[in-house]
Amino acid sequence: MSTREEIFQRYVYAGALSRDPDALAALFTEDGVYEAPLAGPGDPFPRRLAGRAAIRAGMATAYARMPAADDDPVDPIRTSFTLHATADPDVFVAEIDTTLMSDTSMSLVQIFRVRDGLISHLRDYFRQ
Repeated sequence: MSTREEIFQRYVYAGALSRDPDALAALFTEDGVYEAPLAGPGDPFPRRLAGRAAIRAGMATAYARMPAADDDPVDPIRTSFTLHATADPDVFVAEIDTTLMSDTSMSLVQIFRVRDGLISHLRDYFRQ
């Protein structure tokens, strides 16, 4: 069984670092849900995607609307995260402070619900 650290690190690599919608979708259960409740009009990320196929398609569209990751990569030295356990062993919270090489920064919180080592529900709270 995967630990929360392994699940989170695979999610970050597939999403923020490599922007690979196939690899990202593979981290979710077949009926998984991705939500970005704070996403607004004009944001590349959709507010809600339900099902692995919808996550794959929706994230592919989102990544295509964003500048290339190589144009402004994450600065690993100035980026940090903390994972918080909860009373529910299938839920953990990631608190992330990201800084890009351009000095752009963003703080976000992600709530992960997992089942059988895969993400069954992810709420991604951020504003760009």
